[in-house]
Amino acid sequence: MKTERMTRPRRWAGPLLAAALAAGGVPATAEQFRSPDVLILGDSQISFGAGFAFLEFFSDIMASCAPDRREKKALKKLGDMRVGVIGVRSTSIHSWVARSGAAKGAICDVDKKWKVNAGSYGVLNTTKNQFVQMGQGRNYQVCEPGQSAFETMFAPGYYDPSLLILTFLGNSAKRWAENPDLALADVRALEQHLPRDLPCVFMTTAPAHTRKVEKQRLAAQANIKRAFVQTGSRCTFVEGSTPATLRANQSTKSFFRQHKDGRVKDPYHPNKKGARNTLKLEMDNICEAIFTALEPRRPPS
Repeated sequence: MKTERMTRPRRWAGPLLAAALAAGGVPATAEQFRSPDVLILGDSQISFGAGFAFLEFFSDIMASCAPDRREKKALKKLGDMRVGVIGVRSTSIHSWVARSGAAKGAICDVDKKWKVNAGSYGVLNTTKNQFVQMGQGRNYQVCEPGQSAFETMFAPGYYDPSLLILTFLGNSAKRWAENPDLALADVRALEQHLPRDLPCVFMTTAPAHTRKVEKQRLAAQANIKRAFVQTGSRCTFVEGSTPATLRANQSTKSFFRQHKDGRVKDPYHPNKKGARNTLKLEMDNICEAIFTALEPRRPPS
């Protein structure tokens, strides 16, 4: 895929600006939109349990990460620490950087049955209904023709977070496990589609309950982690599947939705309890990644 490195400022060709130009001013919807300071993007794990857990964790980073004096200074870069969380079903890096086709369709195509394809939390969704359809509503205008969702989202006048958290794995497990070159291509494309000055953390999703599923996911995690290292990505990397999180999720049925007889109904998406436990186990690694992203350590001269 041919890409161009995204820098600010750049032309915003989105529907909000188009409406503004047509009317000779800035539309009310654009005036009302305020970007979250911390933006978390993920897949269906967000929609089916992890969304509220991520919102809790990042809305209170001071308590979650217990920062020292230097780290508190770094956190000042997050402004009011307003958190927005979006999880779009069956998506991964290649969905957010695609300019057309089925990969972009995973974000922008309207679900034929449910008419919604994402879960939204925090400052981006103050309603009681967590489910939304990407491309509909002022907060989800990421489906401009000919542009990737990232290019549209991060154009001037729209999303401008001080920290981006990405959390994906399951929907790319086969892609990354079987072909390390595709993992490398996805990370390179990610680098091209994010603003240069945007601090970023990439975290693979929490383990599934089934050991057979995790075998492929661990291979995928190893390949995507290697790709981040090889590209010198500005995104700091956090493993979601660790010995501790694997033990917890594969041994605890209550971390997943269950049938009445106790059998696990959905082995792929930890519920809120399971997601909270993963974040608790990964707390030190996540916090270190955040501070590294906000204050990159310079190599000794």
